[in-house]
Amino acid sequence: MSDVLLEQQRLVAGVRFHKVGKLYHFDFHDFPDLALNDYVVVETTRGRQMGQVLGLKPADDGQREHKSILRMATPRDLVLRQYWEEQQEEVIDAVRARAKEMGGYHNVRFVAAVYNYDGSALTILYTTEDKPNMNRLWQDLNKRYPAQLELRLIGPRDVAKLLGGFGACGELRCCSTFLTDFSPVSIKMAKAQGISLSPAEITGMCGRLRCCLVYEYEQYVEARSKLPKRNKRVGTPFGEAKVLDVLPLQDAVVVLSAADNTRHTVQRADLLPLDELEALAKKAKEPCTKHGDGPCECGAKPGKQAAGAEEAAEASDE
Repeated sequence: MSDVLLEQQRLVAGVRFHKVGKLYHFDFHDFPDLALNDYVVVETTRGRQMGQVLGLKPADDGQREHKSILRMATPRDLVLRQYWEEQQEEVIDAVRARAKEMGGYHNVRFVAAVYNYDGSALTILYTTEDKPNMNRLWQDLNKRYPAQLELRLIGPRDVAKLLGGFGACGELRCCSTFLTDFSPVSIKMAKAQGISLSPAEITGMCGRLRCCLVYEYEQYVEARSKLPKRNKRVGTPFGEAKVLDVLPLQDAVVVLSAADNTRHTVQRADLLPLDELEALAKKAKEPCTKHGDGPCECGAKPGKQAAGAEEAAEASDE
């Protein structure tokens, strides 16, 4: 790939630092032979990191300047990363034991220890709902480990993402397999889809609302917007009826016939909005609020109004 082509396209490389994580984009103008799945070393807000290139895309015009890739990863870098990853389990066990000895951290759950590729930075991930004094532990661990140390608080969803496992549906957790970010989830999403609001039905293994409630929410909202709401009067092939339930995915409603008090499932194409039709008919029979029962062209189009005015003027001249 030539420098001229790179300059014309202004490509950036999407780099991922974790198996299921966000893509961060970096300029790779100095590495024209960069290819997908290559490993690169970059500078981040958390220090120097090594990641894998998973995509090349045009840079967004008008966006901030992207940081440049420092260098291609070497075989030595890959071996170093493997070595430090093997130390992580031992480190987190030692942190748990030390926190227990010090006391005051019984409500803190230490989830994982994460080294960067060369062991120069160590991050201890923990979760808690209390506010313990983590400075004591940091000072103690900082003496034990020569790396740049960080104790980072994470939420329940991030804990579930790290631990993996199976969800209530029996499949591997979405957060551990393909979700790179967490979308806001609310109770109204469950209501729109007709899901029971019992905790067992809407709560994930992390104790928060299930991420999957977001997946079909917009489709349900769109489908419901085209159907009448409950208790609406509608016209059906069985005569006038009242809507008892809405079936968004079937594009239909369940109605109670006024004639024989029986239930029917009726498709949207076979429904008539009686309340709206009656309101329009009533409005059409009412006199104009401006001209009363006299001649009125308020509802005419501007072109017709102008033509009517010209005819009236000609008539007056005659």
